[in-house]
Amino acid sequence: MFHKQEKSTGNPSRRDVLLTSFISGAFAGIVCDVTLFPLDTLKTRLQSQHGFFQSGGFKQLYKGIGPVVLGSAPSAAIFFITYEGIKQYSQPYILNQYHSIIHMVAACSSEVTACLVRVPVEVIKQRKQALLSDTHRLRLKTLYRGYGSTVLRDLPFGVIQMPLWEYFKLCWIRHVQRECTPLEGATCGSASVAISAAITTPLDVAKTRIMLSSTSAEKEEVKISVMLKEIYKDNGVRGLFAGFLPRVIGFTIGGFIFFGVYEQVREFCICNFSQ
Repeated sequence: MFHKQEKSTGNPSRRDVLLTSFISGAFAGIVCDVTLFPLDTLKTRLQSQHGFFQSGGFKQLYKGIGPVVLGSAPSAAIFFITYEGIKQYSQPYILNQYHSIIHMVAACSSEVTACLVRVPVEVIKQRKQALLSDTHRLRLKTLYRGYGSTVLRDLPFGVIQMPLWEYFKLCWIRHVQRECTPLEGATCGSASVAISAAITTPLDVAKTRIMLSSTSAEKEEVKISVMLKEIYKDNGVRGLFAGFLPRVIGFTIGGFIFFGVYEQVREFCICNFSQ
């Protein structure tokens, strides 16, 4: 993955790779989330149990941008430093044909750790997006109430997305007989994200409703299995795929921006660190 720079600058050290992953992930996360925030707001309101127009409709599409600005960079940075760290320390000891398994394990581990930051940010953001007026400070228990549902959504997302990204890049490298440019890496990332977003939409709907539930809701009421059954009972399959279009469109564009910024910043950092 990092061979492109080796021709002119030599192999980057593991420390440099981890540092560039941290910086690149942070840049990519904040650029992507801020750019596509209005689409994310529309998706949240379409999935809300309170109804699209009651949750704000097309008004105040940047409501809740504050938590995102603060939380996107550390969340994405933690994800990529974990992902690349596991890859760097595992791949030399594993045969090439089993590297996809490492990518899956790395993606799962990265999602679990990134969610420690991502979940409270998501809770605050989505409640603001849906124009829910919390009259008191949210308790820690409430901030992490959607942790399980977010992990259950993001684990399959990551397991599909990251190995697909690596696979698409590998196929392209074999086709053109050279390393991927940042633009080509972004295109591969966009395709992998679109597929992952489409498949995991029902889990995202359930996660959104859990985060938008009343702060006094009982633990049993906010279980992901209970929420999925309730959504299906009330709205059928259509309800499970609420917000599908803005989610997939947003993630497709977001994947291109995210992986494009990530690859470009990573290439810049490695070139400078290797000098």
